[in-house]
Amino acid sequence: MVFLIFSQCQSQSVMEKPEHKYTNSLINETSPYLLQHAHNPVDWHAWNEETLEKAKRENKLILVSIGYSACHWCHVMEHESFEDEEVAKVMNENFICIKVDREERPDVDQVYMDAVQKISGRGGWPLNCFALPDGRPFWGGTYFPKEQWIGILNNIVEIYKTQKKKLGQQAADITEGINRKEYLELEQGNITFEKELPEDMVHNFSTRFDYKEGGMRGSPKFPMPNNSLFLLRYSALVTNKKVLSQVELTLQKMAAGGIYDQIGGGFARYSVDDHWHVPHFEKMLYDNAQLVSLYAEAYQLTKNELYKKVVEEILEYVDREMTNPEGGFYSALDADSEGVEGKFYVWEKKEIETIIKENSDIVIDYFGIDEEAYWEDGNNVLIRAKSISQLAEKYAKTDAEISKILSEAKKKLLEKRSERVRPGLDDKILTSWNALMIKGFVDAYAAIGKSDYLETAIKNADFLLQKIKKDDGGLFHNYKNGKATIDGFLEDYAFMIEASFALYQATFDEKWITQANQFMEYTIRHFYENQSGMFYFTSNESNDLIARKIEVTDNVMPASNSSIAHSLYFLCLIYEKAEYKQMAEKMLKQVEEKMITYPSAFSNWGMLYLNLVFPFHTLVITGEDVLTKANELNELYIPNIVRAGSIGKSELPIFKERFVKDKTMIYVCTGSECKLPVESIDEALKQLKNINQN
Repeated sequence: MVFLIFSQCQSQSVMEKPEHKYTNSLINETSPYLLQHAHNPVDWHAWNEETLEKAKRENKLILVSIGYSACHWCHVMEHESFEDEEVAKVMNENFICIKVDREERPDVDQVYMDAVQKISGRGGWPLNCFALPDGRPFWGGTYFPKEQWIGILNNIVEIYKTQKKKLGQQAADITEGINRKEYLELEQGNITFEKELPEDMVHNFSTRFDYKEGGMRGSPKFPMPNNSLFLLRYSALVTNKKVLSQVELTLQKMAAGGIYDQIGGGFARYSVDDHWHVPHFEKMLYDNAQLVSLYAEAYQLTKNELYKKVVEEILEYVDREMTNPEGGFYSALDADSEGVEGKFYVWEKKEIETIIKENSDIVIDYFGIDEEAYWEDGNNVLIRAKSISQLAEKYAKTDAEISKILSEAKKKLLEKRSERVRPGLDDKILTSWNALMIKGFVDAYAAIGKSDYLETAIKNADFLLQKIKKDDGGLFHNYKNGKATIDGFLEDYAFMIEASFALYQATFDEKWITQANQFMEYTIRHFYENQSGMFYFTSNESNDLIARKIEVTDNVMPASNSSIAHSLYFLCLIYEKAEYKQMAEKMLKQVEEKMITYPSAFSNWGMLYLNLVFPFHTLVITGEDVLTKANELNELYIPNIVRAGSIGKSELPIFKERFVKDKTMIYVCTGSECKLPVESIDEALKQLKNINQN
């Protein structure tokens, strides 16, 4: 099939189109990515039942083209092919062309990405997949230059005319593979977990550690917060300083590199090199949300001020550039501005000298201008090339003086940068990504203690519940221009449950734990798959896909199933629902065999495993001073506890018979066993220490 398509590819000339000469049906959508294509000469349609029926009615092949607004190569293919009238003519005459925003429809992306990976062995965006009129995929790939793309289109048309039966069989085989569930057999009998497994995971991680630059060896380099969080918690539980030093190396190298915006805060999605220098410049909400949680947790453990500063700068960036007036968080900033990747972020030496003037030599030294920071064409991607102490020694100044010079310089550079043409903003609001950022703000509050962070988290959560919660207790996935239109996916429920649980632990407001449990009950009703014990990514009310996928492997975000398993375990402790724990354990057992072989794809599962094989505690606090006691705990790093607190009487099962008049009491519970109540955090910590040592 591949040979047939590529062997007949022919070159075509580029034809230019005046802006807005064409308008297709995407003009009625709210997704910034879809709107980017609304004036293409290609007759694009959105993914919906009407479009799918049109393909069947007209008996036309379907082209599903998937991308997202911040995707650089998506822009390139649009400019080369989708804006070209000659290309559009071939596409319009022979295909029902469907544009999909992968962030709005991750369910569609999963199905066709799975198909393309089965066909070609790799995937990526833009994703272009060809399907029969009934939606079953038979061939696809990622980015194609214009000449190659036209050849592919023409050859697929010819093959469909002459080898329809063969295409049908290929589509049937691929669809069968897509529908094959990852895990089918529920674990029978008693379920046990071994303490050696996390150790084996860490060993396999260590074979790929980059001991010079942090992260994993090779390029490109992705932050992968889940991996670092697993290693951080493991290092704390077993007191493994070597693993901790590797995590810290990663955090410090990332924060010093060009992947981190040294002027405005926030991380780009990944670096194209092996030392965190030159990023793929798009900034995604989900990356920064998880990295806030990671750096906050690392700060709690180490008290390294760098980690605290990174958290503060990311949240300043989110507040400044990624928050809408209603309190929701936007999705992404583009990699490109003025059609050039990274133009907004790079600097020439003469620019910095002109802007900074006095002490520009110190600033140039700090950022490694025209040395370590040099990229191409006279441009620099700023890094932290020298430490403050190194600069203080070199320029005979105090650390405080250097810090002041750099702080003032960053403000000037940020102000000057704000005058440039900004990258495109994807201003849609996604429930799952917002939930991750809620948790990020709560984790930052716990680690740093700034009440503003908690207030922002509550404001966003209230906004989501007002705008995206459905009358039946379910969720929508998206919100834009006052409208929520797409039914929620498992990731929306999973991360909203986690966010609600985090808010409960920060405030002890039972509104949040009640909401978390209600979302879990809804999820079990609409997403649970009895045969595997896992949860589908789409609800049982979804019917426009050829497959309901089960998302199991952790990636740049935790798998929705691993997140749900965590929350089932935590909720079982608060609500004393043994069935929740049993469900979580069955899910974890399903992936156990692969956790050692592929630790980076199961690191969030690995954190749940740590909770089950090491002592895990519930701290129940009752009485007037619950929040004061909880805030004392925030100063400490204790990765293996869940907290519950109430000032007065509560109907939650965990508080039964645990109130003492006029006293604030702390109960340390491990499983179903609880120590005698104590009145101080120090006494509770002694109990915890004794349990852990035993």
